[in-house]
Amino acid sequence: MTVSYTLKVAEARFGGFSSLLLRWRGSIYKLLYKEFLLFVALYAVLSITYRLLLTQEQRHVYAQVARYCNRSADLIPLSFVLGFYVTLVVNRWWSQYTSIPLPDQLMCVISASVHGADQRGRLLRRTLMRYANLASVLVLRSVSTRVLKRFPTMEHVVDAGFMSQEERKKFESLKSDFNKYWVPCVWFTNLAAQARRDGRIRDDIALCLLLEELNKYRAKCSMLFHYDWISIPLVYTQVVTIAVYSFFALSLVGRQFVEPEGGATKPQEPLEPDQEAAPALGDLDMYVPLTTLLQFFFYAGWLKVAEQIINPFGEDDDDFETNQLIDRNLQVSLLSVDDMYQNLPPAEKDLYWDEDQPQPPYTVATAAESLRPSFLGSTFNLRMSDDPEQSLQVEASPASPWPAPAAQTPLLGRFLGAGAPSPAISLRNFGRARGAPRTPHLLRFRAEEREDPEAAARIEEEEAAASGDEALKP
Repeated sequence: MTVSYTLKVAEARFGGFSSLLLRWRGSIYKLLYKEFLLFVALYAVLSITYRLLLTQEQRHVYAQVARYCNRSADLIPLSFVLGFYVTLVVNRWWSQYTSIPLPDQLMCVISASVHGADQRGRLLRRTLMRYANLASVLVLRSVSTRVLKRFPTMEHVVDAGFMSQEERKKFESLKSDFNKYWVPCVWFTNLAAQARRDGRIRDDIALCLLLEELNKYRAKCSMLFHYDWISIPLVYTQVVTIAVYSFFALSLVGRQFVEPEGGATKPQEPLEPDQEAAPALGDLDMYVPLTTLLQFFFYAGWLKVAEQIINPFGEDDDDFETNQLIDRNLQVSLLSVDDMYQNLPPAEKDLYWDEDQPQPPYTVATAAESLRPSFLGSTFNLRMSDDPEQSLQVEASPASPWPAPAAQTPLLGRFLGAGAPSPAISLRNFGRARGAPRTPHLLRFRAEEREDPEAAARIEEEEAAASGDEALKP
């Protein structure tokens, strides 16, 4: 059964994910504990062998081998290979779920298009819907072990009511070396064409819409079958598996706590004849490799995640509940085309019939949400400039083959040089607007011209100087 914890993480709070760590079903502990215990046991055997069973010369050789293995393990691009592989598997896993055929759209079209409240009309609608459900059962039998265990033979499919004995004979009389999950879809199209000839489907547009929805349904069945047929290339799965196993095989030897390179010891303490050399300063001799075990837990757990969801139609804890989907689809679809056909509640005025701005009520727990202003756009509250010149509308000038001369700012021109272009932008590029074109630094002082005659005179002098500089250019 699929493990759902959506309600537990509906709100972000302190230690929100911590409560999920104590679950067993569907957890990484359940997936990984056997491999983890095997890795710990092998590490302990090598550690005991090195500490108790090897001579001093053998320890020195083992330490050299361990250092070589530790350096070699770092050369394996495990994070890149494993991360890309798991991303590919997760995307494939979700695509397979979205490819599971659901009859919701098809049953609505059948209920609206196939008319007749008599026995014949009811028989047509239920038969069309049963054919669609039969196609999904047949394709799920081909890809899901749970469905195959539920319907191991075609006789079980007949006993479940998805197929009659006559339909089974017709189905088995068709000789084909390929999967025949598409046969009920062909029966569907033939029965829909017959209903159109009988007038149960009143126009060709309704028939076309019905067949379009059937084709979408059949396409999902086909996609599901091809996902089961075409797997991720085996070579990629092998590369990832070998990378993980070889990395931790090297780590079993390379992550052992061995004597330091060169056999350095503490010089201030003379050794007794039966006393072993102490580790060099800075080396911590630990019996339990905590970081190595955490690394195994993360990387091997990552690989286990891919192993579990690469085929979600098995019997793992997080695999798809295909049998429940079959039950749901059959019950809902038959209810839609039979009991709900022309079974409508009376149409009456709604509660907000005479209101221009309907507002549904809130409960006390959600009343604060009604006080929040509605979102009108990210620029709605942007504060614009108060300068009316910034809101001036200008017309775009027609394109010219000659480049427009660069505008010059007199003060900046004195520092940058006479030939240096100015970063100022002139309105000249946009055409004329209310008189001669003016540079932006002059626009800033136009409001002061009427109040300060001296400032206006200085501005005129700067304009004349700028014009003279341009005239002197070669």
